[in-house]
Amino acid sequence: MSQENGMSRRAMLVKLGIFLNGAVGIFLAVPIVRFLLSPVTREKKFGYESWLSLGGLEQFPAGQTRLATYRNPVVNAWDGETDSIACWVRNVDHKTFQVFAINCAHLGCPVRWFPQSSLFMCPCHGGVYYQDGSRASGPPERGLFQYDYKVEDGKLLIKAGGMPTPGQPVANKVEGKATCA
Repeated sequence: MSQENGMSRRAMLVKLGIFLNGAVGIFLAVPIVRFLLSPVTREKKFGYESWLSLGGLEQFPAGQTRLATYRNPVVNAWDGETDSIACWVRNVDHKTFQVFAINCAHLGCPVRWFPQSSLFMCPCHGGVYYQDGSRASGPPERGLFQYDYKVEDGKLLIKAGGMPTPGQPVANKVEGKATCA
């Protein structure tokens, strides 16, 4: 083996290998470190868990259930159409509303409202819910998830930004009325 430049081919390839492995290691470490530090460095996005308008009260006639959408307050530029979230709005009477997440409480498939039978039905596994969101039959063990709502200036607002979860209010059927538990 000749050492014309003071370094053998083997030594040069070892150093090149170490350099390339180090570069790949740094390249892979950056996103991992960013992920681990994200709870500390993440800025609070404006609008998270904010009150969002579903529209005027005239859009939700008394005694009817209608589909409504709102824009997710925590969106990114690449979200596209997925930034619109659907929900079901039931106007019990002119002053009481129920706003249900569109997702089945079983596995999250979107439920549909059937006004003919006054039932919400899930096409995935046959989950059925009464019009007040309580469980009627099928595999779901609970009623539909509900959003908190309020009425201001003739508009229906919901508290959005978080995911409806089991810790959220659930519709229960008590003496023919819908109540939150």
